Amino acid sequence: MKSFIKAFFMSLILFKTLTSSAEEFLTYEGTKGPGYGKHIVFLASDHEYRSEEACPALARILAKNFGFKCTVLFGLDENGYIKNGSSYIPGMETLKTADLLFMSLRFQDWNVEQMEHFLTYLDKAKPVIGLRTSTHAFRIKGKNSKYAKFDWQHKSDDEWNNGFGTYMFGIGWQGHHGANHSSSTRIDVIEEQKSHPILSGVEKPWAYCAGYMANTPADCNILAMAQPLKGIKYDSPDDKKMHPVPAAWTRFYTTDAGKKGKVFCTTYGSSDCIVNECYRRMLINACFWALDLEGIIDSKSDIDFIGPFNPTFAFSMHYKITYNGVKPLDMAGWNTPIARPKEVLKQIPLRVPRKNKK
Repeated sequence: MKSFIKAFFMSLILFKTLTSSAEEFLTYEGTKGPGYGKHIVFLASDHEYRSEEACPALARILAKNFGFKCTVLFGLDENGYIKNGSSYIPGMETLKTADLLFMSLRFQDWNVEQMEHFLTYLDKAKPVIGLRTSTHAFRIKGKNSKYAKFDWQHKSDDEWNNGFGTYMFGIGWQGHHGANHSSSTRIDVIEEQKSHPILSGVEKPWAYCAGYMANTPADCNILAMAQPLKGIKYDSPDDKKMHPVPAAWTRFYTTDAGKKGKVFCTTYGSSDCIVNECYRRMLINACFWALDLEGIIDSKSDIDFIGPFNPTFAFSMHYKITYNGVKPLDMAGWNTPIARPKEVLKQIPLRVPRKNKK
């Protein structure tokens, strides 16, 4: 009986994927600005760091303030409610018109149709931005899967060792660096990189959570380093037991046809991290850089949140807390709240100024 129910559920998911509707994802349409005519697709489904909040918040800014068309795809359950970490992500066909793929994923195991839309995008060597757990974006079930090399534990002697993360971002999962859920991280811009367009107007980025070990290969252009702190304030003391590691970098990935695509990766990017204005600006600048629009980056452009943004701070939430009946369209438009679960445990207030001073 259990096997029948599982088979029925999987067939329902496949049917839903093949017939995904605009009600199952979000689209924010910009009307004017330097990004008008460009389409960014966000993939938001991780288990812990609230990509379901961060991605629509960033998408609204990029659409409303800069003119981009931004589509946000979420992991959903069988009833169409947001389910953090779900591998059922309707709307992958929107990648056909995407100019930029923005990933915030963890442990995904997609069906053939989803994977083929994804691979078709990558085969064109179009740009990719990856946040945090995207270095271990896939956990593929079945050793005989045609997509087995995407798995975060895949072993090989080539660029796919440790899976998709190594191929795309230069690293796979290498372990936590800092006391996760009990410390924050200062992100220090490398002096020689201050003139890089991604760092325009980025002075004191800070992440509300601890990060990952990042032993990046030589082909990565490191922009900033991460120093774990003993506390959750920007000016908390350094954790002397933790040395700085790369926090953000660029590189290129190479397709089977030998074409090269631009990549930006950062080991941070939870929904609480983007409350920090400098960190948020770095992500928005990265979108312009990835789309070859770096020449028009304005270090003083308006990157304030559009509409209510209520991030769930990671320290106060167990990662399995769900969104209890929130659907993508609940965040449609410019003024709907993004997007707190209906039942929230104790909230820890953010202790950092909205405007970072020198």
